[in-house]
Formats: sequence, C-alpha cells, structure tokens
Amino acid sequence: MEEVMKQIVEFNKERDWDKFHTPENLAKCISIESAELLECFQWDAEKYNKEEVCEELADVFTYCIQMAMKLGVSPEEIVLKKLDKTKKKYPVEKSKGVSTKYNKL
Repeated sequence: MEEVMKQIVEFNKERDWDKFHTPENLAKCISIESAELLECFQWDAEKYNKEEVCEELADVFTYCIQMAMKLGVSPEEIVLKKLDKTKKKYPVEKSKGVSTKYNKL
C-alpha cells in the first residue's frame, strides 16, 4: 500500500492536481467512478469486459486511497476497524450463507 500511495502522491504532484482533491470532490469522484464500474454490468451481468471492470475498480480504489490520505487516515487501519465492527454485526452463526441485513437476523 505504501508504494501505491507514494505513486498517487507523485502523480498528482507532477500535475499540480492536489488542489482539486478536497474531501467533497473526492467523494464525488468515488461516486462517479462507482457508477462507471456498475455500468460495466448494465445490460448483461454475465458478459462483462474484465479489463474494463478492473480499470474502473482501480479508479474507485485510487480515489478512496486519496480520500484516506486527505483525511490523514490509514486505508488499512480504517478497513480493518470497519471489518471488526461488521464481524460483530454479522456473527457467523447467524449470517452464514444468508444475505439478510444485520438488523433482521
């Protein structure tokens, strides 16, 4: 993750783009790129272009990483913290093999 973050910083610094990366703008970018990822499956969920999916997924990851950096938080730490919280909401004995929302388990 360190190398990815370093390269993102370098990429933006070379282009003087960091000034555009406010938390609000990054949140918008994440939403827009997520919609583009979903568009890959719009008409046929079985016949998608894996390369296009990976490119859109990379865009989503990149903006998420930039948001974490802008907020001064570790992407790894916040993901692990949220995963721990989610494990408690979805205990294996109640949630295994079902997609029911935690408040209806």
